[in-house]
Amino acid sequence: MTTLWPAIEPLLDRVEKPARYIGMERGSQQPEHRPGRAAWLLVYPDTYEIGLPNQGLQILYEILNERDDSLAERAYAPWLDMESAMRDARVPFFSVDTHRAARDFDVVAFNLSAELVYTNVLNCLDLGGVPIRAVDRGSDDPVVIAGGHCTFNPEPLADFLDAVVIGEGEEVVAQITEAIGAWKRAGRSDREALLHELATISGVYVPSMYDVEYDGMALRSVTPRYADVPARVDKRTVADLADWPYPKHQLVPLVEVVHDRLNVEIFRGCTRGCRFCQAGMITRPVRERPEEQVRSMVVDGLKRSGYDEVALTSLSSADFSGIDGLVAGLVNEQAGTGRVALSLPSLRVDAFTVGLASEIQKVRRTGLTFAPEAGSWRLRQVINKLITEEDLYAAVDGAYSQGWRRVKLYFLTGLPTEMDADTMGIAELAKTVVEIGRKHTKAASATISVGGYVPKPHTPFQWFGQNSIAELQRKIFMLRDSLRGSKAKLKWHDPEATFVEGICSRGDRRIGRVIERVWRSGGTFQEWSEHFRLDRWTSAMEAEGLDADWYVTRHRTEDEVLPWDHIAAGLHKDFLWQDWKESLAEHGLPDCRWTPCYDCGVCTDYALEHVVASPLAPAGGSQGTGQDLSTGGAVPVQLLPTRTPVKAAT
Repeated sequence: MTTLWPAIEPLLDRVEKPARYIGMERGSQQPEHRPGRAAWLLVYPDTYEIGLPNQGLQILYEILNERDDSLAERAYAPWLDMESAMRDARVPFFSVDTHRAARDFDVVAFNLSAELVYTNVLNCLDLGGVPIRAVDRGSDDPVVIAGGHCTFNPEPLADFLDAVVIGEGEEVVAQITEAIGAWKRAGRSDREALLHELATISGVYVPSMYDVEYDGMALRSVTPRYADVPARVDKRTVADLADWPYPKHQLVPLVEVVHDRLNVEIFRGCTRGCRFCQAGMITRPVRERPEEQVRSMVVDGLKRSGYDEVALTSLSSADFSGIDGLVAGLVNEQAGTGRVALSLPSLRVDAFTVGLASEIQKVRRTGLTFAPEAGSWRLRQVINKLITEEDLYAAVDGAYSQGWRRVKLYFLTGLPTEMDADTMGIAELAKTVVEIGRKHTKAASATISVGGYVPKPHTPFQWFGQNSIAELQRKIFMLRDSLRGSKAKLKWHDPEATFVEGICSRGDRRIGRVIERVWRSGGTFQEWSEHFRLDRWTSAMEAEGLDADWYVTRHRTEDEVLPWDHIAAGLHKDFLWQDWKESLAEHGLPDCRWTPCYDCGVCTDYALEHVVASPLAPAGGSQGTGQDLSTGGAVPVQLLPTRTPVKAAT
């Protein structure tokens, strides 16, 4: 194994942003390759600017490099100019740490955070000289693995992946490493035996170990080929975040990237129960990091990285049980320095207070984003986003009163039962928010971001047929016309790309042939608007004899076998179906951390508990375990099983 740097360096003066490919960032590593170590190449299949901040990849990068029996390097999808130069010079896909070829690694592992990167996965493999189809790989080829939220429906990429990690990777990578190490010591001779062994590891799905049967267009079954291979693959979940204080040495990029700041994860999971939100469903239960650990990770991370902004990340950061004290403490440490800004991404409107705004603005202010999601209270009950207009107006008033001049509001359109009155409610909310802001400053404005809704697997809306391209376009144009001339700026996601996202996220194994056709027609970087072309996808679907509307806009039935039914996210399918019916009845379900359990299946079947870091529950919350909570450490909250949907007051 030798470095490719002598062949790479002459290409850099021919490409945009050569710093994407040189490595050497603060926090990067150059591990030693030895025969006894399983070598992982961790790939984010998008550009360096998008992929470098990904926390999942950075966490596994550190964990694998801390082990004696493994090592890890990173790679990102080369931009089109670099890919062209590499193919011309016959330079294969390489790592950015030591610039070794992808084929020099035992494992090539992809992080899949968005469906439209699927064609990039195939492109990276092909550029690296790795057969794109799993069936064509031999003993000399790397094992191709994927993880990330998109793998909760792994079927569209099943033909290209040797194995898929379902859920969180901190613990399972050790077991995979041990299996890979044993395979290497045995001379890498029996690839089928390795795949069979991987299929018996909890949380690992090996597509080739399962037979798929269809009945016409309908999926009939996905069944294991061997008795010791599970019929349903359970997700992996880390029980205690305190055991995994990663990343300890966050990478500091050489060029500007998205989310260019110190990111510290304060908790995982969400029990708000928003029915549209896949992340909130598949990451249950809530597990909070101890407050003191968060503080030390922030303080140490700022010293190491030199960043001037820190983000406390989670699915709903203001829901952290000790958020007020945590923010106040961090702000007091930075107050007067004029240097470090504190941001809380994923703010819930009903958890944001004037007090919290006041604390944040003591240091440098950052942008504020709120996500009402729907334009009317009726529709927010349908999707279980139980925030009122008064909640939103109080939050933005608090922000503007503390000196913010602009807020961003995020909405979805195409939600189940949505009518034109609900859509137009987005415009009315936006205009009112600007009016509230202008009471405090004439410079007040708001940015309204609207995305087309894609019903994702393992959510109560997985049976819903999403809106067509034409319908999404009609709704967006209604909003555009209504907001024209106002101080609310409208941005929206391309409905055509939303449609293709639906194909890739809701498809079965046959969609893999479509993805391959799109890739072979030049369709890479499909999440970039300048490279996305709908006709590539519709032509590929037609060539494969598949009906896009059957996959995307059609409503599913209760007894239908779904492509992801053999993947267990911890949620009972009957719970999701019941929640779907309750959504149609406009019934809301309060957060189960503070109310009786709804028996979704996560805590009971997975022997896990919600863990909070603070002794105080919200006012009116239910009793916890009855333990002495005065220490403020992480404590479990166990609640009684019952299921009583409530219709919130108007």
